[in-house]
Amino acid sequence: MALSEELGRKLPFSLEAEQSVLGSILVDPECFNKLPSIVSESDFYLEEHKGIYSAMQKLFLESKMIDPVTLMSELVKNGTYKTEEDGTRYIKLIADVVPTAENVSEYAKIVRNNSLLRSLIEECAEISDIAFSGSEDASRVIGDAEQRIFSLAQGNESKEFRHIKDVLVSEMNLLKKLQTEGTAAMNIPTGFSGLDKVLVGLGNTDLVLVGARPGMGKTSFALNIATSVARSFKERGEDKKVCIFSLEMSNEQLISRILSSEAMIESGHLRSGNISGEEWKKLAEAASLLSECQIYTDDTTGLTITAMKSKLRRARNVGMIVIDYLQLMQSDRRIDNRVNEVAEISRNLKIMAKEFGVPVICCAQLSRGPESRTDKRPMLSDLRDSGAIEQDADVVLFLYRDEYYDDKEAGQNTAEIIIAKNRHGSTGKVNMGFIGKYTKFTTLSDRDDDL
Repeated sequence: MALSEELGRKLPFSLEAEQSVLGSILVDPECFNKLPSIVSESDFYLEEHKGIYSAMQKLFLESKMIDPVTLMSELVKNGTYKTEEDGTRYIKLIADVVPTAENVSEYAKIVRNNSLLRSLIEECAEISDIAFSGSEDASRVIGDAEQRIFSLAQGNESKEFRHIKDVLVSEMNLLKKLQTEGTAAMNIPTGFSGLDKVLVGLGNTDLVLVGARPGMGKTSFALNIATSVARSFKERGEDKKVCIFSLEMSNEQLISRILSSEAMIESGHLRSGNISGEEWKKLAEAASLLSECQIYTDDTTGLTITAMKSKLRRARNVGMIVIDYLQLMQSDRRIDNRVNEVAEISRNLKIMAKEFGVPVICCAQLSRGPESRTDKRPMLSDLRDSGAIEQDADVVLFLYRDEYYDDKEAGQNTAEIIIAKNRHGSTGKVNMGFIGKYTKFTTLSDRDDDL
């Protein structure tokens, strides 16, 4: 029995809006560029409309003219109509529905809105069935319900396969944008030009691991990126939040570090309160700028992934997540083997990045392996507790500073960001500056390929 029949009510659907979207494409095929970010084939309610939109997509990707003649030929090929005569009248009808394609985005939003409402009805029906069965633990059912509704709000509700056509249109548009706008079109710049040249920014859904020995500066590095990203969101007029989970330091200690970096005031002065008049002025300026950024911190100890997700869903409009650090997290279930526990945590961190569609930067402690080697630069094998961390991460960055091991002047105030893994491109290293008294990293030079 169909869900609509089962409920005894009609599912949300607008014939006029669906016809207007398709008609607009026939009037002006170039308007197709606006649609992939709003609507997809699965959002159309009528199977006939799904077939028509699919055929239009194929013609668009092949750079062929979209007109009644070429469209009808494609509709016969994809099986929407048996013969061209069967659909000619209807194609002519939708072509006459709208005089211009000027409002195609608005029509598409109506189609998408009705699709979301239908998905919400379906999800609620499934949640109700699970609750009525009484076979699951209540907390698990609530968590699942929360995730389903959140996924709808994020626009990730589809449970079906996506045809490559749906993804190709978006990808082709992105490539055109990258070609014309360059790095300005990259996902999320880190704020370090040398690093961005290698990574081309932080990709949405990326799990980025920042590994280093204690005291090397991994927290400072992650915070430097977090504040830079928050500022870029503000400058672009995007109301996105940067959420920082600090499992080691308190909120106050975290903000003190950020203030030190942004105001360029020695962290020791902030701890002692020995602040000059000029420093107070710099502090006030930095505090004023930071207060306008959407930076949120949480210093709850021993958080689990489930607890993090719950807080992030309530935060809404999250743009990036920072976690300091992985080995202090706890698993949602009791696991006696710590290696297996960390493996489960890292796997769930990657899943969380995909669910929220944002980069997740996670700091990680390294083993003592580098201490026993002549060359103390970290390697992937130094990741502490689990090789699964390396597998789950999209990007693995290691921090290395000569002065950490050698007090001589050579290598002082410099750092190497070693890109040990980059799922989207090449590896290498980026030479950077590090001003310890300000807990601040700075770009020094472009990429050095010679590891």
